[in-house]
Amino acid sequence: MTLLDAPSYDAGRARRTRTLAISGIVLFVVAFFGTILWALEWPWQVWHLPSDHRVNQFMAAVEGGDLNQAYGLWNHDPNWQQHPQQYQPYDFVAFQKDWGPANEDYGQIKSHALFIAHRVGNGVVIGLYINGVKKPLFLRVDNKAKTIGFSPVELSREP
Repeated sequence: MTLLDAPSYDAGRARRTRTLAISGIVLFVVAFFGTILWALEWPWQVWHLPSDHRVNQFMAAVEGGDLNQAYGLWNHDPNWQQHPQQYQPYDFVAFQKDWGPANEDYGQIKSHALFIAHRVGNGVVIGLYINGVKKPLFLRVDNKAKTIGFSPVELSREP
């Protein structure tokens, strides 16, 4: 067989070959990064990003000393000062004792780190370390009301 006797070009076969090659490369890349993310447990945290963001905003307000804003985030009511009687079970005075600079457990709160989040019921329980203390604090963000509260549920990464 000589060069002049070469078979004719098959466009359909070339398209199939190219499609299979690209699909194989894409599948390999997705599997590679998927395996890494699975090992890091990162994909599970993505589902809780709105709750994580809410807790981070709250903690940033506490760390900045703006307890009025923090209490507004806690109750999902930026205008809470116009009707404080609605929040009598956990009023601003009690909130200041728990989150202010005279906090008995942590003192003045200067840093925080989220380490775990998990959906529990109609909310997300988030565990965080405050001021580097290795005893975690668990907060719960209600998905519907967008309020933050102390969680009765404690999470663990251990099986």
